[in-house]
Amino acid sequence: MHELLSGDAEKRLVISIGLVLALLALPVGWLAFQGSQPPSARDFEECVEQVEVKSPDNDQRRALSTACNARFAGRRKPGGGYTYYDFMQNRNFDIAGPNPTADERKQIDREYMGFLDAQRREAISAELAKKQNERLQADLEGARQPLGPPMILLPRKRPLDRSKSGRCEEASLSCSWEKFSAAVKNAFASSPKAKP
Repeated sequence: MHELLSGDAEKRLVISIGLVLALLALPVGWLAFQGSQPPSARDFEECVEQVEVKSPDNDQRRALSTACNARFAGRRKPGGGYTYYDFMQNRNFDIAGPNPTADERKQIDREYMGFLDAQRREAISAELAKKQNERLQADLEGARQPLGPPMILLPRKRPLDRSKSGRCEEASLSCSWEKFSAAVKNAFASSPKAKP
């Protein structure tokens, strides 16, 4: 490619690339200078203290405090050390420094998975309890409904068994006849059958 470009064209290309890089470097440098946090801050609280001292403007102070919040996840504990608040679990975790290490992040993620599992189990239990309660309510409502007019139980009439003579009056003709026919039947049933 070097052979294809003449010396003049090569110089123009280098100058153009240099200008483009310089033009890109200016806004990046300006943004870095305007929004940079003090590099000496060790944690969130120290960063916020430096912002309070160096930034008299409320809007700039707010923006720089937000940058401190993004830069440091942990907060100082009163007795020493740091704590990290996980808003997803609504709970704090003790961490070694102003930001969680990779191992601490993994532990927080494992705790979050357990938290989600417990919430899922709780939601399933609540749903089952709700369904059971609805069934009980439906059963109670069904029990309160009248079933119709009350049933009247009438005694059934049984046909008289004439073969038994348990309750007949001695003076009646039907009772006498019954006793006589029973005696005749018994006599024929007990006698041996004769051959013709």
